[in-house]
Amino acid sequence: MPEVYCHTPLGITRITEDEGFISGVSVLNEEYEVTPAPTPLLQTAINQLDEYFKGERKTFDLPIKQPGSDFQQKVWEQLLKINYGSTITYSQQSNLMNNPLAIRAIAAANGKNNLWIVVPCHRVIGADGSLTGYAGGLWRKKWLLEHEARTMGTGQTRLEF
Repeated sequence: MPEVYCHTPLGITRITEDEGFISGVSVLNEEYEVTPAPTPLLQTAINQLDEYFKGERKTFDLPIKQPGSDFQQKVWEQLLKINYGSTITYSQQSNLMNNPLAIRAIAAANGKNNLWIVVPCHRVIGADGSLTGYAGGLWRKKWLLEHEARTMGTGQTRLEF
């Protein structure tokens, strides 16, 4: 499985490819040597992440595929529908999926998302507006939401939680 390590404003990011699909995008807390992209698809993923961080890209155009149950796949598909610069609550996500009693299961599936930023689980927040549950760390979730708000030029550019 080809992979590449690249710099982002939030740390070294690992991107993996599996059979022509981007299968993982994750920020790392450890230092890794930045490597050149071994495939054109991985280079495209790096380019699109760079554009996102420059505020030039609001959606990703990458073939993506990550392993997961049918339920998890549906949860991740719903995440892709959250507009750039917007947030929804876990409760709203469960209602949008016509499964209002599955809030915890949906939150757990969000936490299993392997495609950081590309499948925007950072846009889901607690019912009281608090930042909860982000595998990359809450400070990164806050940074991403503030970045999107700045890029959109709407609302607060610094979120207070």
